[in-house]
Amino acid sequence: MNNHGVHWRALRSRLMVFDAPLAILIFLILSCGIITLYSAGMDFPGRVEDQMRNIVVSFFIMWVMANIPPQTLMRFAIPIYTFGVAMLLAVAMFGMVKKGSRRWINVGMVIQPSEMMKIATPLMLAWYFQKREGALRVKDFVIASVILGIPVALIAKQPDMGTALLVVAVGFTVIFLAGLSWKVLLSVLGFTAVVMPTLVWPYLMHDYQRDRVLTMLDPTRDPLGKGFHIIQSTIALGSGGMTGKGWLKGTQAHLEFIPEHTTDFIFAVFSEEFGLVGNAILVSLYFLLIIRCLMIAANAPTLFSRLLSGSITMIFFTYAFVNMGMVSGILPVVGVPLPFMSYGGTALVTLGMAAGMMMSVQRNRKLVQT
Repeated sequence: MNNHGVHWRALRSRLMVFDAPLAILIFLILSCGIITLYSAGMDFPGRVEDQMRNIVVSFFIMWVMANIPPQTLMRFAIPIYTFGVAMLLAVAMFGMVKKGSRRWINVGMVIQPSEMMKIATPLMLAWYFQKREGALRVKDFVIASVILGIPVALIAKQPDMGTALLVVAVGFTVIFLAGLSWKVLLSVLGFTAVVMPTLVWPYLMHDYQRDRVLTMLDPTRDPLGKGFHIIQSTIALGSGGMTGKGWLKGTQAHLEFIPEHTTDFIFAVFSEEFGLVGNAILVSLYFLLIIRCLMIAANAPTLFSRLLSGSITMIFFTYAFVNMGMVSGILPVVGVPLPFMSYGGTALVTLGMAAGMMMSVQRNRKLVQT
């Protein structure tokens, strides 16, 4: 009986690894996504079923990652980062081209390795700073910048500026939390402000990327072409009013005015059908998700755990902020999905992996305390 009791407690410990507040918030956002996808994907048979399968896979990955202690994650940081960079190099040489971008590779299944680097890069940086804890010097921040710069350069060359900027934001969060001086931060921001208009804009950005920025500033400059996406998505946001038109009653998506309405622009579909009230509820869920992640990061027992969980919090925030800003017309269209809402397998699995790591940090803290 005693042995059975021990085995049961061990099994229960393995199964009950999900952080309840975080898991509930993710489940509620996923539910909003499935409801919206059912409406938005009426002209795409099988999308809801595919997304349900993606959710099951994502939760399995989340459970696996939640069972891996942060100390074990540290040991895999270098192999995961190295494999990710190798995959990016493989994409550059043998990748599939879609809509003018070389971002995917077929390895028996089509994957987008740049999604992996949103996790692999901060994982590698957190490992590096953990190893240098207590002995950080200027050269360590330079080396960290190189670790960050390699995948960013490869992703930007695909070209995928949106994902590259997300990796920059997440990686820079780790560098800043590791102890980067405010003076250095302000210097970097000042340098960026000078370089952007003089070097990046005329020489490093592609024509379509410059068009996206100009279209954001004035969508009416090409209302039937490059500005069509933003104009139609903002119409959908406004037409929802206070309480929305009702589920399955949105016209912008069903009449094919909103582009990519099951993926990047699903927030526009949700806004039209559920209105300002629905938006307030959805934004509140994301806000609570970020708060819970910040609480986990603040209470993490080691520098590695704090840096990793802080960077994952930045992933969730940046995804949501950029997507909603893009759909609202206050940011350029960069092809960023809305976390746990947009249809897609690779992004959802990546987010599930990130959430599992957060739960691992929280679970490890409880084990340390006991």
